[in-house]
Amino acid sequence: MIEYVIANNPDDRILQKAADQLSTGNLVILPTDTNWIVVADPFSKKGVENLYSFKGEDRSHHFSLLCDTIKRASESAFIDDNAYKILRNKIPGPFTFIFESRKVMIKALKATKADHQIGVRFSPSQLVMKLIEFYERPLVSTNIPKEKIEVSEGEDLYGFQIEEALGHMALILDPGELEFLGQSTIIDFSSGVMELVREGAGDPSLFGL
Repeated sequence: MIEYVIANNPDDRILQKAADQLSTGNLVILPTDTNWIVVADPFSKKGVENLYSFKGEDRSHHFSLLCDTIKRASESAFIDDNAYKILRNKIPGPFTFIFESRKVMIKALKATKADHQIGVRFSPSQLVMKLIEFYERPLVSTNIPKEKIEVSEGEDLYGFQIEEALGHMALILDPGELEFLGQSTIIDFSSGVMELVREGAGDPSLFGL
C-alpha cells in the first residue's frame, strides 16, 4: 500500500499509520537522501525477522540504524565523548558511522559472534527524521536492491514501481519527485580512531580524512 506525503511536513495521520505498522512488526518503505530503504523496529522480533527475510536471510549483512539524535543512537551504540564532539556539528548528512553495538542491539538483531558493529545514520531527510521523532525509536534499515524491482542499474526508481513489486509486504511512504545524492560515505569509529571505509556523497574532509 502506498501513501503520498509531503516530505518536509508529513501528515500525522500517515505517520501514525506507519508507526502502527512498525509496532506490529511490519515493514515500511520510504526514501532517504541516498536511496529507497526498508525499515523496521529493531526491537520487534517479527520486524527484524521480516527484514532478514527481505534480504534473503543474509545475517552477515550490516543493517543501518537510523537515528534522529546522538542521544538516541548512544542507547544502541557505544559513542564516546570524543566521537560525540566530532559528530555533533556535522550531522545530519550523507554519512554512515560504524560503532560497536551495545548488547541490547546485538541481541535485538541476533548478530553473529563476529558481528558486533552497527552502522548509524543521521539522515538529512525530513521524512525519515519526522518518522523517528514520531515513533520515538530508532529504525533499522536496509537499501532496496534494484533487482528486486526489476529496474536496471542507473535507472530511477519510483514509488509506484515499488508498490507493484512489494506493495503486498509493506507500507510505502512516497513524497513524489526525488533526487538522491548517491551512496553514503562510511566512517568507522569502532576502533576509537576514525577510519574512512568508503567515500561517497559525504565530504570526508569535514572529519579531516
